[in-house]
Amino acid sequence: MNETNITNNIASTLLGKKIEGSKQYDPSLLVAIPRFENRKKYSIEEENLPFDGWDVWHCYEFSVLTENSLPITRVLKLKYSAKSKYIVESKSLKLYLNSFNMTNTGKNTQQSLLRCKELIEKDLNNKLQTEVYVSFFNEKTTKDTVFSNYTNILKLCNEQDIKIENFNETHQLLKTINTKEEKENRIYFDSLRSNCRVTHQPDFGDIFIFYKSDKHIEESSLVKYLVSFRNEYHFHEECCEMIFKRLSDILNKDDELMVCALYTRRGGIDITPVRYKGQLKDKDIDSILDTNTLARFGIKQ
Repeated sequence: MNETNITNNIASTLLGKKIEGSKQYDPSLLVAIPRFENRKKYSIEEENLPFDGWDVWHCYEFSVLTENSLPITRVLKLKYSAKSKYIVESKSLKLYLNSFNMTNTGKNTQQSLLRCKELIEKDLNNKLQTEVYVSFFNEKTTKDTVFSNYTNILKLCNEQDIKIENFNETHQLLKTINTKEEKENRIYFDSLRSNCRVTHQPDFGDIFIFYKSDKHIEESSLVKYLVSFRNEYHFHEECCEMIFKRLSDILNKDDELMVCALYTRRGGIDITPVRYKGQLKDKDIDSILDTNTLARFGIKQ
């Protein structure tokens, strides 16, 4: 069996099938998928990754019961390193989190959420063989406008001059211009689309790109490249890494670069992979991710 079939077979354990789930807490539902197959395809070395980064999951419908069966509902945030050898399969995560819905935990809200945090971190740590961080959003969380200085890439080029002909990933479309000075660029594209590699259902999202370089990526070429994912079949994390790798290849070795893919939530969960290199700090990345979540959650500044 080749590597692609191994990955797809693991991912298909629950995905695309009718599953009853569990009415009580059940960590056996979790499924881990290895990253290596897609990274190998794009010459990303597992032992020498060209980026740092995180996979962040926002789960909008997490609910649990106290010992007195009082329901508690929160937006739950999961975060683990892009250096982990595994990702968690999305349907298995949803079924696992749903198994808390009728499970009694602590005496009050605080104790219940703390117990859930401990269980989820332990279960995912064991399954993914990496450290997983769990937190909960609430109505007191504040919001920063981190993406306010990012510009829609279509405003930087003439749409009438862009003719799209490639709908499978085509990195040869990317073009750069050498400039005389280093410049920071912050752009986003709100029409990213790829497809699930197992169910073939479309995945939509926004992609935010920051780079600091004396090379300038031609905006029209970047639009064409991002659109070329439209008929690709990959997991969200894979698409983010592929885009990062292609952009990194055409920039200078030491240039700063960040690619953050904010996918639309499906089934109450969204996946937000981010890959970066350079001077960006984890707290800056967290601020970016939390801003997106809070905006979707409807929490105002």
